[in-house]
Amino acid sequence: MRLHTGDEELAHEPAPVPRTMPRPPASGCAISTRGLAKSYPGPRSTTTHAVNGLDLDVARGETFAFLGPNGAGKSTTIAMLCALARPTAGHATVAGADVRTQPHQVRQRVGMLFQQSALDPDLTPEQNLHIHARLYGLRRGHARQRTAEVLEVAGLTDRRCSPVRTLSGGMRRRLEIARQLLHAPSVLFLDEPTTGLDPHARAQIWDHLYALRERHGSTLFITTHQLEEAVNCDRVAIIDRGRLVAQGTPDALKAAIGDDRVVLRTSQDTRAHDIVRRIVPPGHTVTADADGICLRVPDGSSWIPRLCAALENHGIAVRAASATPPTLDDVFFHHTGRSIHSTQPGGGR
Repeated sequence: MRLHTGDEELAHEPAPVPRTMPRPPASGCAISTRGLAKSYPGPRSTTTHAVNGLDLDVARGETFAFLGPNGAGKSTTIAMLCALARPTAGHATVAGADVRTQPHQVRQRVGMLFQQSALDPDLTPEQNLHIHARLYGLRRGHARQRTAEVLEVAGLTDRRCSPVRTLSGGMRRRLEIARQLLHAPSVLFLDEPTTGLDPHARAQIWDHLYALRERHGSTLFITTHQLEEAVNCDRVAIIDRGRLVAQGTPDALKAAIGDDRVVLRTSQDTRAHDIVRRIVPPGHTVTADADGICLRVPDGSSWIPRLCAALENHGIAVRAASATPPTLDDVFFHHTGRSIHSTQPGGGR
């Protein structure tokens, strides 16, 4: 079984995988890795490092975001953590089982929500769930019981006999999550869980995930390139080109950058750019682009009156001004030198 979720662009890293023995994974965690790596033979006797020296600790009951662009190594990491791919180096335990030596136990203790739907649209939710429960080895009576229970958890009991094709996108996603709960997994991996959903359905899915965590103590491991999903999580790990570049709570990651982003739109952006550059302290970059005059300074809102007054004294009208705190995209840019959106198909900056 192979995991295909659009993360097959592997990073070519010149640095070799470390040969030193990593520290053993931490005990008491739902997921713990030390020096986890996956490499493949590349062209001309080179080595392609999909994941290189990953150290992660995810607490039980935590909602954890694994943030990165397509091709960063997210899906390769998940394949190793679900015991679907064997690591080239390093150690990992998931739900108390070693992914190398206890792969069967790992697969029994985790659930995996793929980005692409695997539901049969011609069957009912009840039929889809019952078949999946039987494939997991649940006896008939237990399979019927668990099917009824997870349908209630998903809020789909009243639609249990409707063909899946008649359900909304949000309902189908809740049904797919419910299917992964049939065998009561300790850890639930969710690959881009709200991709393609409208804002209302996306909010419903997150309410559902929060309820699952509170009700069952589930550990949720979210892989995503959507910043709005990452901010819903307790902690975020940012991966880029197979390497972990930062991790922490969303607020802590943003606070580490410190400076707010100030944007001014004026009647004469070229002149305004030169004036603002003379006002702000050295070391603070000022740029002019399609957004206007952009700069990063501490306490950006306090700078706006001063900058507006200076520009108006030079006869330049300020048409709009804003100050916003750092975002996770700013965090990604800070650590990688580019926006996460620019690495996606059709991306910007």
